[in-house]
Parts: sequence; structure tokens; C-alpha cells
Amino acid sequence: MASGAPLMSGIISGVIGGIVVGFLSTSHISVSGPAAGLTAIILTAITDFGAFDIFLTAVFIAGLLQLALGFLKAGSISNYFPTNVIEGMLAGIGIIIILKQIPHAFGYDADFEGDQSFIESDGSNSFSSLLEVFNHIQLGSVVITVVSLVILIAWDKVAFLKRLKLIPGALIAVVSGILLNEFFILSGSSLAISNTHLVTLPVPTSFDELKSIVITPNFSGFLNPKVWIVGLTIAIVASIETLLCIEAADRMDVRKRYTDTNVELKAQGLGNILSSLIGGLPMTSVVVRSSANNNAGAKSKMSAIIHGVLLLISVLAVPVILNKIPLATLATILILVGYKLAKPATFKHFWEKGKYQFIPFIATLVAVVTTDLLKGVLLGIVISIIFILKGNLKRAYSFKKEEYVDGDIIHINLAQEVSFLNKAAIKSTLNDVPENSKVVISAEDTVYIAHDILDLIREFKETRAVDENIKVKLKGFKKAYYIDNSPDIANHVSFEHYYDSAKRVMVKKEVVKEGFKE
Repeated sequence: MASGAPLMSGIISGVIGGIVVGFLSTSHISVSGPAAGLTAIILTAITDFGAFDIFLTAVFIAGLLQLALGFLKAGSISNYFPTNVIEGMLAGIGIIIILKQIPHAFGYDADFEGDQSFIESDGSNSFSSLLEVFNHIQLGSVVITVVSLVILIAWDKVAFLKRLKLIPGALIAVVSGILLNEFFILSGSSLAISNTHLVTLPVPTSFDELKSIVITPNFSGFLNPKVWIVGLTIAIVASIETLLCIEAADRMDVRKRYTDTNVELKAQGLGNILSSLIGGLPMTSVVVRSSANNNAGAKSKMSAIIHGVLLLISVLAVPVILNKIPLATLATILILVGYKLAKPATFKHFWEKGKYQFIPFIATLVAVVTTDLLKGVLLGIVISIIFILKGNLKRAYSFKKEEYVDGDIIHINLAQEVSFLNKAAIKSTLNDVPENSKVVISAEDTVYIAHDILDLIREFKETRAVDENIKVKLKGFKKAYYIDNSPDIANHVSFEHYYDSAKRVMVKKEVVKEGFKE
């Protein structure tokens, strides 16, 4: 609805995302389908092109580009997303779900079901809509919300109900919501919910109407540069959202299995190609679907495939029944999904980890809620990088000259990695070394030292130390540094490094020269 596309386009995308992407993907719990993050792009493109079939050509192009990204192994970028940013994104999405679904739970359906934008189409926002709820409470929706909530909580907490894993609590809640509302209607109760507060899907009455749902791309759009720009935009945004959601899904997986993100990009590319050929929206891996899948107890990708099949059967065979589902019931289910994504325990966990973990987490969360997923994650990554740089700028050792009395030996131990970012701190420290003192600079635990730092130490030893009668002893500096260790404290243990091809890691070997033993 938000995209300005035919209503069945999202369903088609969900079916393809479940069956095709679910089959090709190596993710065990991720579920793909139309994504809220693409809504603005789709709406703008359809409006500019003036035709949905030309837009489908852009989706086809996006699929081809995603295939290319998969073969180019661009999926590896997901390994660089910080954990606290991913968790902040998940918590932010959870809060969005709760904020957007509370109005539906009370029967206020001014905004369409599924909207995740902070600023709504009428100019209001998620918070103002919450205040507006009090002026539009529908008692029938409230009753159904309470009943659905009791069922869902009981299904998670009551022992004998938890054993009925074959029947999901969400399905029982949906059936109960339909039956309750049908009872209200038949009894003529004022609690009866009208059609405006129910699911609304098109109901084909003939085969010709069913065929009209399928729209094919207008490939004349290949000659339009704007179509290629939209295709590239969709490919980039959809790929980044997919990688973020795959990273989140892997974190949710209780078995801690990892997804091949390059295979995932290929699967998404094929999914978008097929979706475009039959009139579907572009798709990504979706956190809300994946979270609901995980909460339902999914253990393999068969759940995603079966969901796609059942979605197709439901839309074709029972759309009339689907259109009897109260939005209040769906809202209740989603509110619990949102709560599990934004549990208070998650906030406590990152708070206890300290400000360098908590600030990127909370910044990502707030930005995801008030802007969108990509902007929120970008902000979180930028803050994390700033903290990393700040940490590198700090001294990898502690030294205060006033703590030393005459005759004491001053020890400066270099960190494992010393880059040009540490130059200012080391320069300041060496400058604080008092005259007529003894200094031991140790690189025993250091794997890497930048040339800038080596030059700084060499200059200190050869010039200022000589001028101010400072005795400097160096320990653990390898020959490759072109700087000599002091002979009177030469270390009998040196460190050599080699590349272990089997483990694909740089390994540090401790070699004891006396006796030539390793």
C-alpha cells in the first residue's frame, strides 16, 4: 500500500522470497519478502515512471546486479558490522513495531498495517499517533487484543501448552480473533469490528481476474537511463539491508550457524529477477519475518520454504477467510515479536559492557526508530569507528614522571600493535622522560610497529637521550625494525611469525635460543 503498487505485488514477493530464496539461501532462519526500507524508493520510482511495468524492469536489473555482487563476493562486507550496532538495529526495529502496532491493538487504523516509517503519510509521527489513540478506542478491538495477548503468553508460559509445538500460538490467536468478531457480528453487539479494521486483500472471482494479477516487465525500460539508476539504487539498498538482516538472523539462531553471505546475494538476485517477471515487489531478508520465524521455533530453512507455499495457497484458496482477520490480532502478535527484539535485558547487557559498547548501541537504536534502518546503522558504525580511533590515540601504556624517584628505572611497554595513530601519545611520553634517568622500552609483546614510531624511538635514543644523559635500553625489537636491542639486556626469547595456511591465521612462535627448542 505504501509503495503505490498493486496489492498482490507484496504477496507475490513474499511467495518468491519464501520458496525460491528460502531454497537457495544457506541461512537457516532468515525469511525474505518485501521490505519497508525500499518503500520510499519504490513509491518515487513508480510515480516518476508513471507505469508499474517499467518499474518492474528496474527490479529485474537490480536482480542482475545482486547476482554480480554475489559472484564478486561483496557479501563479505557483513563481517565488518559491529555486534553492538546489529543489536541496536534489532532493538530499534522492535521498538518501531511496538510503537506502530499499539494504535491497531486499540482499533485506531488511520495508518496502514505494516508501516514502519516514523513520519506517517498524514504528517503525524509514531508518538503523536499514540496520543491520538485515546480519541479512537474501539472496544471490540481491545477485547480481541486482550484475548490474543492471553493466548500468546499462555502458549509460551504454560507447560502443557508449550508442548503443543505443532500448533503455533499465533495461529490460535488469529482463529480466536476471527471467531470472536464473528460472534460479535452475529449477536449484533456494539463490539463488532467493521471491515475497515480487518485485513483487506483482493478476492479474484474468476480465472481472468487471477491472470490480471500477474504483471510482466516492460523491457523497453532498458533504454531509459533512469530505470538503470533505480535498479542500481534498489540493488545497493536491498543488498545492504539483506546483509544486515542476515547478520541479525545469525545472531538470533540458537545453534549459532553462519550464513554464506555471497550465496545469499545470489539467492536474493534470482529472487528479485523472478519476482519482477510476475509483478512482484523487490525483496530483502526481513528482520521481522526472521524474528517471528525464530520465535516460532524454526530450526532449518524448510520453515521459510513451507511459509512461501502456505502463503500462496492461502491467498489463492482462502482470501475471504484472510479478510476476516482483525488487525488487532495481528498487532498483538507483532507487539510480542517487537518485545522480544527489544527486551530490557539487551539494554542492561550493553550498559554493563561500558560506554564504548552502549553509546553506539543506543545511538543506532534511536536513529533506526526516528529515521530508517540504513541511516541508523550508518550512524552506529561511524560512532564505533570514532571510538576505535579514540582508543588507538590513547597510550598503550601508562607513564607519569612524577611517580618516579631518582634512580628508578622507567618502563615503557609498547602495545601489540603500534600504528601512526599512537605517534602523538608516544611522542608526549618520551618528552616527559626526565634527565639523567634510565628507560627500558619493551616491544616483546608487539606484533607490528609503524615506521613513524620506530623513527621516533631511534631519534630519542640517538639525540635527546645522549644530550640529557638518559640511558635507554631496548627489548624485543626484531631485526626487521632496523633498530638494535641494547646488548646488556638482550632477550633469550624472540618471536617469529609465519602464515599457517591451514588455519589462515598469522601464528606467533616462541623460540628459545638456548638449546634450540621450540
